[in-house]
Amino acid sequence: MTLRALVKTRFLILSDTHSSSPSQNIADDNVSFRPPLPKADVLLHCGDLTMIGQLEEYERTLGMLEDIEAPLKLVIAGNHDISLDEEYYARKGRFMHGGRGYDKDLPAKARAMWMGERAKRAGVTYLEEGTHTFMLENGANLRVYASPYQPEFYDWAFPYFRNQDRYNASHQCTPNAVPIAENPVPDFPNIDVMMTHGPPMGILDATRTGEAVGCQHLLRAARRCKPRLHCFGHIHEGWGAQKVRWNDSGELDINIEEHIEAIDTVHVDEEIARENRAATVDISRGGETAVEIGKETLMVNASIMTLQYKPWNGPWLVDMELETA
Repeated sequence: MTLRALVKTRFLILSDTHSSSPSQNIADDNVSFRPPLPKADVLLHCGDLTMIGQLEEYERTLGMLEDIEAPLKLVIAGNHDISLDEEYYARKGRFMHGGRGYDKDLPAKARAMWMGERAKRAGVTYLEEGTHTFMLENGANLRVYASPYQPEFYDWAFPYFRNQDRYNASHQCTPNAVPIAENPVPDFPNIDVMMTHGPPMGILDATRTGEAVGCQHLLRAARRCKPRLHCFGHIHEGWGAQKVRWNDSGELDINIEEHIEAIDTVHVDEEIARENRAATVDISRGGETAVEIGKETLMVNASIMTLQYKPWNGPWLVDMELETA
């Protein structure tokens, strides 16, 4: 792979903020998620912007994003953002919001807010599922694949069944799965960053009982795509980062060991993370945690909320190199 000139780019990654704000922890030095959060070239929010998709919750989250210094802020929805899934809200909105909170026009209002003038002034871009390209202020070209969907989880928003492959085209689909991909993940080398709400199978996806609840089809797609960075949330107790080395031998089977050659956990100095208000990792060339392009991916679960819904986990601050535009 021949690269153009590279420019170092800083990403601040959040997920599962559920309408919380760093200002809630302003007086607590033992918490990383407190103001001011670090500056970045790009902010990535991987969904669960709210607890239950009410318009005032979206407004609080947008207010939180306005306070962060980053010229570009990319946002996707998650399973708790029920009013951003119009099909789901038509089916379950009245039940989820009850008689007093239900508004059949809420999906249109929520989408208008995230795509409106206030969001634009804040540098916020709401991403639908698919591929998006951005020219950054630092001169870099950023190619993102985004998706708010995850395997059905207690019948919340943006679901698909586990036997449905949402991320691979029919000719690349997981064996014996039902292909439903409307926006399949591109092959390497067409994506720099994958943003999904849910994790891939076996990667930072374990619940408190130890059950791996990530998506095997997403893992298959990530192996094909081999982005430098894949960030997500959804499973609060999965917070962390791992560097995955892909296994390119053999067929794309459904077993995790067929996809992955090695996994290295990124160790976090909690004291430094609290001081910096983020866990930091540099995956640029030449460093100890460098990611080899086309061979490795940094996987990040950036869930801010703990399992008990306390906004105590730190964001992730990732430095990486992108090609110039």
